[in-house]
Amino acid sequence: MATIRATGDALSAPAQPLAAEYPVWRTRLLFGLSVVTFLSMFVMLYMAFFYAGTDAVQGHVQRLFYVHVSSYAGGSVAFFITVIAGAAYLFTHNAKWDRLAVSSVEIGLPLMTVCLVTGSAWARPIWNTWWTADPRLNSMAVMWLMYAAYLTLRGAIEDPDRRARFAAVYGIIAFASVIYVFLIPRVRDDTLHPVVIGPSVANPTAQGEFEVRTDPRIGATMGVAMVWWCMAAVVLTWHRVRLENTAARLQALKARLLAKQG
Repeated sequence: MATIRATGDALSAPAQPLAAEYPVWRTRLLFGLSVVTFLSMFVMLYMAFFYAGTDAVQGHVQRLFYVHVSSYAGGSVAFFITVIAGAAYLFTHNAKWDRLAVSSVEIGLPLMTVCLVTGSAWARPIWNTWWTADPRLNSMAVMWLMYAAYLTLRGAIEDPDRRARFAAVYGIIAFASVIYVFLIPRVRDDTLHPVVIGPSVANPTAQGEFEVRTDPRIGATMGVAMVWWCMAAVVLTWHRVRLENTAARLQALKARLLAKQG
């Protein structure tokens, strides 16, 4: 039997693969989704830059919305996975759900960063400023900070069970900020942020509002972009949780070797 030997000691332990073993069909499915996601990215970019018409008022800068809006959708999907994983952990106390929760936050936060950066880049030529004290913008920044704090919280708690429990509750509560960011331009009339999809309930005639249904090409491009970013969020989270599982197995193997050495 193959063994792993500790340095300076005759102690040996059965060697185990560091990577978790998964059913073949699941690995093939992940590979297929990864390939489809990669190839469809070029379709999405082509539609955003060349297929969709140019907005008559905003010009080419409006094309940022295909990334800005859909990256928010992808980040929301990742954060919703955190909610499901957190609830599953609280119910089962199985560490695999905690690994899924942290993996989805680590994917969702960069996607929301893309949303913030592209929104700021759009605001500069349209509003003549990179940032303004707008309720939608401020609430988006608060949401980003809440999920950054989620990762900080995990790093501040050493006990694994306590860390997973606190993080699960926090991840569920933090999702309220995602819902609030989505609703705020639709229910408040003191925001400059346009409602991209559908009319504003509070201010249907707000300047700068547009609907994707006004141009079939704009609507189709936005739909493809939304699907792509949501699919990318799922695929990236799937890859990330596999890395987390491998790290967990490595830590368990290290702990067994250290325990035998002691």
